[in-house]
Amino acid sequence: MPRTIATIFISVILGGLFGSYLTIFAFDRLPWSRDSGLEAVLQKTIVELNQESAVIDVVKNVSPAVVSIIIEKDVSAGVSIDPFFENFFPWPYTSPLPNDRSNDREPNFQKVGGGTGFIISPDGYILTNKHVLSDTSARYKVVLNDDREFAAEIVGTDLFNDIGALKIEANNLPVVELGDSDSLMIGQSVVAIGNALAEFSNTVTTGVVSGIGRSIIAAASSGASERLEDVIQTDAAINPGNSGGPLLNLSGQVVGVNTAISRSGQLIGFAIPINSIKSIILSLKESGEIVRPYLGVRYVMLNKEIAAANNLDFEQGALISAGRNASQPPVLPGSPAAKASLAENDIILAINGQDLNQNYHLAKAISSFLPGDSIELKVWSQGEIKSIRVTLEKYNVQN
Repeated sequence: MPRTIATIFISVILGGLFGSYLTIFAFDRLPWSRDSGLEAVLQKTIVELNQESAVIDVVKNVSPAVVSIIIEKDVSAGVSIDPFFENFFPWPYTSPLPNDRSNDREPNFQKVGGGTGFIISPDGYILTNKHVLSDTSARYKVVLNDDREFAAEIVGTDLFNDIGALKIEANNLPVVELGDSDSLMIGQSVVAIGNALAEFSNTVTTGVVSGIGRSIIAAASSGASERLEDVIQTDAAINPGNSGGPLLNLSGQVVGVNTAISRSGQLIGFAIPINSIKSIILSLKESGEIVRPYLGVRYVMLNKEIAAANNLDFEQGALISAGRNASQPPVLPGSPAAKASLAENDIILAINGQDLNQNYHLAKAISSFLPGDSIELKVWSQGEIKSIRVTLEKYNVQN
């Protein structure tokens, strides 16, 4: 009897398996089976699983090189917190009342802000945003992914972009790999890693590149503002505190530095293309400071509207023009441009044979060179087109 039951049980199992095989075999050969959408669903599922796996790998590989930046100030005598930090880093904080204690008071450093950075060299150079390092009276700390803390020194900021750099005393640190931001395409998947709200380290968001070559005015609540050219627009959430963190492709390469969020639209963030600051990274590694080449002109990039309004013959190029007051001349005295006799209303049409336009503006072109490089400008000046050779120089604060 037991043998009969066992035989029946095995027969049922084998029959079920055989029946399942026949069903699958027959279904796969039905003429409508591949047009039913099941294959498309399967392919979509495979793509989603592959993308999810890629994101996990990116986070795992890059997170060790992403750091939290802590900003501290001595509040023992009472301080005023910059509205910028009140707006972007809203943790509870009460400034103590001023007191009459003598100068022998003990300092009381408290956290007043924060941001994100990423390690670009094993010996401790870290890239972040300039606005994260805007308070020169503050004390900066860096917290690594493994919770180690280091005192950090500001080694420089870029006057032409929202980029700054810190240095910590450490060696054999993990570093990021740089990608090619010029190869980005709209719709391409990206990953942002940052210190969200300056409190939650290594927060990960995902999205796509939703725009390329944007021009924006980045403003803080304190009133300071900066025009950023050629930035990447993404719908990967860039929360306050993510400033200075990396924007990554699915190969785990840095393609941008997260820098701003749109206050008028949801899920709109901006990042500085990594290609525009590779010369900065190179100078940090080689000389320990941020070195920028400069030409020394103020300009407006032309388009059809500007050309029509000013009766110009050219709809592309960089029109050299003065700022809003006397302290903003069209050509900086003593600059390479001044030495090459460039003047107001000249139009720089091309650099080294490459035409300037809205996608390849003057600042982007200059940023690809180094101080000491000699470049050839195609310039329209006083009714004729000239070829002018200029040697770029290192930009100094006193320039």
